[in-house]
Amino acid sequence: MAQVTPSANPYPYTPSQDSVYVRENYQKSEFMVPMRDGTKLFTQVYSPKDQSTKHPVLIQRTPYSCAPYGVDQFRRRLGPNPFMLRDNYIIVYQDVRGRWASEGKFVEMTPHVDVKKSNADHDEASDTYDTIDWLLKNIPANNGNVGQWGISYPGFFTSAGSVSGHPALKASSPQAPMADLWRDDAFHNGAFQIAANFSFYTYFQEHKQPTKQNPPALFDIDDPDGYHFYLNMGPTANSESKYYKGRNVYYHENFDHPDYDEHWKKRNILPHLKGIKHAVMVVGGWYDEQDLYGTFNTYKAIEKQNPGIQNIFVVGPWVHGGWAGPSGQTLADLDFGSKTSPYYQETIEAKFFKHYLFNATTPLGLPEATLFETGTNRWRSFDTYPPKGTVEKQLYLQGNGKLSFSPASTGATFSEFPSDPAHPVPFASKINDGFSAEYMVDDQRFAAARPDVLTFQTDTLTDDLTLAGPILAQLMVSTTGTDADWMVKVIDVYPTNEPANPRKPDVVYGNYQQLVRSEIIRGRYRNNVSKPEAFKPNQPTSVTIELQDVLHTFKKGHKLMVQIQSTCFPLADRNPQTFVPVFQAKESDYQKATHRVYHGKAGASFLKVGVLTN
Repeated sequence: MAQVTPSANPYPYTPSQDSVYVRENYQKSEFMVPMRDGTKLFTQVYSPKDQSTKHPVLIQRTPYSCAPYGVDQFRRRLGPNPFMLRDNYIIVYQDVRGRWASEGKFVEMTPHVDVKKSNADHDEASDTYDTIDWLLKNIPANNGNVGQWGISYPGFFTSAGSVSGHPALKASSPQAPMADLWRDDAFHNGAFQIAANFSFYTYFQEHKQPTKQNPPALFDIDDPDGYHFYLNMGPTANSESKYYKGRNVYYHENFDHPDYDEHWKKRNILPHLKGIKHAVMVVGGWYDEQDLYGTFNTYKAIEKQNPGIQNIFVVGPWVHGGWAGPSGQTLADLDFGSKTSPYYQETIEAKFFKHYLFNATTPLGLPEATLFETGTNRWRSFDTYPPKGTVEKQLYLQGNGKLSFSPASTGATFSEFPSDPAHPVPFASKINDGFSAEYMVDDQRFAAARPDVLTFQTDTLTDDLTLAGPILAQLMVSTTGTDADWMVKVIDVYPTNEPANPRKPDVVYGNYQQLVRSEIIRGRYRNNVSKPEAFKPNQPTSVTIELQDVLHTFKKGHKLMVQIQSTCFPLADRNPQTFVPVFQAKESDYQKATHRVYHGKAGASFLKVGVLTN
């Protein structure tokens, strides 16, 4: 896709001016909308005062509150983005079942019911259907077309609503959608995401009855240094025994279900994303620190299970929800050269909803996939995803820290490194609260300098190298312990003479090691995510790690680096390195170990990557 310059002033009004426009042009109503089982959901409707024409309906269903409450209290901004405000949609916000001002019982990632035999068989799809049906019958001046959108958890409700089957639903946009909680937010391949979950659930608590005020936080985290705080916490079990103490059922579910059991499987929305008849646009960011898995796999599941529908895919250089912000030009030390967020908002998102909800008769004019290619900092369009012209290749780890598309015929047969749970590798170079989005592009020189991180890199590239699509690490490893985590990172190494950026005067870009993609696995789940299995000490075994997708160009003069380590704390909790359930492990269970990664003739370790040839 050719670069399109957004409006010269993409935000021609400030948030306070937005509020004035909303007050002058919209009227607000609040309703308790009945569901099929009699439960009533709190619903806000912002309708254009101009009732001389009919307007489409755009819905967001959320567990995070549709505040402000009260018909005289207005949001400063309505809808997905400012470019859509003056299109005069009927904008609807709803507290989902069991959250905030709505009735009922909230269930994390509500299991989908494929066959509903009675009104008691309800889920998020049926609640979406019932909401749409009620709105069309009770909100005047609607044109009979409905769309929905949501980011993160609201993205899950958008995905679930897309299979509601309501004939008026014409467009859905799940954005950074949670899809499989065991794989998205709670665990990454079995490694518990402790910092994100521990801090989140202090605020996200159970509502036993409708409320417009959240309970106070269960406790305060009084240490701004997350690495220090979580290390001093001790074993993961202490997060429950010393802090939560059984007061949050959602946090405790992780303790009850460390394996990928039926509890998690029935909360996976992906197998149910079928029978969709309307247009879908899945949106996400390459640097989404929370729901990267949900973004790619929601698109892939819809594409595979709904042949023939319009299923658009958009990925930009954003963190979680970054496309909804005013810029998207920079992230940490990186500058992407343009304001990518308003570009998406004006030329893609606003266009998508306007086309399907205002009965456009001309073609939409958007490709299957609109992707921002990092490294070269340009938007590209593709007819398929992964892009055509992508060739699968293998990047082999070799002795002496070498990395090559050709396997080694000689050299060392393994590289080894120590792993001490008492001194885990930090997940980021900067001090933070333990959960920072910037780690997704962080300079990895701090990690390369540690003895418990293995580093492999290519020779200097003589041509640009573009990786596209999924990355899969296939390692042959061993450990002196009975369990171990394995983390693989793909890194773009800048040349020594990389020029300074005047907008980032404090950053040394010469030899900069930019993280492109990383992922971790708890080794006990290497063979079966539902049945953990111990390592046999010192016995080589295969471990496969799915790193998720990329579209990144390693420029001529750069190098491609792979780092392997066993901790990334406190993004993931510490593995005791003994075969003890982590939620039951005591301090004495946390043991030092030595890990090996095998390469060369004795057993190749490599990464499967897609190389884009056009």
